[in-house]
Amino acid sequence: MEVILLERIERLGQIGDVVNVKPGFARNYLLPQNKALRATKANQELFAQQRVQIEANNLKRREEAEAVAAKMDGLRLLIVRQAAETGHLYGSVTARDIREAAKEAGFTVEKTAAQLNQPIKVLGTYAVPFALHPEVKVNVEVVIARSAEEAEIAARRAAEAEAEEAEADAELEVADEAEAVEAEEDEAV
Repeated sequence: MEVILLERIERLGQIGDVVNVKPGFARNYLLPQNKALRATKANQELFAQQRVQIEANNLKRREEAEAVAAKMDGLRLLIVRQAAETGHLYGSVTARDIREAAKEAGFTVEKTAAQLNQPIKVLGTYAVPFALHPEVKVNVEVVIARSAEEAEIAARRAAEAEAEEAEADAELEVADEAEAVEAEEDEAV
């Protein structure tokens, strides 16, 4: 089934592209959610007339999403769950739980914004992508812990490990520069 896209859809196309998709995908997702129109002559003419307005609306939604993404950049969500001594959760953390944590932090996001391939079942820190617009994505740090105190301890350890890693990288860079200088001196002789 051929459809005209009304917004950018990942792995499918841009606004205004006429693409061929499976009929079920079009009937069950694209058409009901106003993401596409059937590619009939009448709809192509209608789209041509409204193209400027559709692109302007898309640009406005994108700018709003970019503003929210700027606020969400560096956001750290804490989700407290019960877990076994091994770190496995009693249950799991889903995209819905993450969306609710974002809502508690003061961000209103769409139902499909938190993109989680599978539920989280182990304590830890995860980078969860949020798709605020088809063209705007932001990673949010999600910490799953037994308590807020445990999360702070884990954050402190992660910061220390990151600092040590940066220090080691700097030392390697200095050593590489020293080797390069020695190699140049050997070539000069």
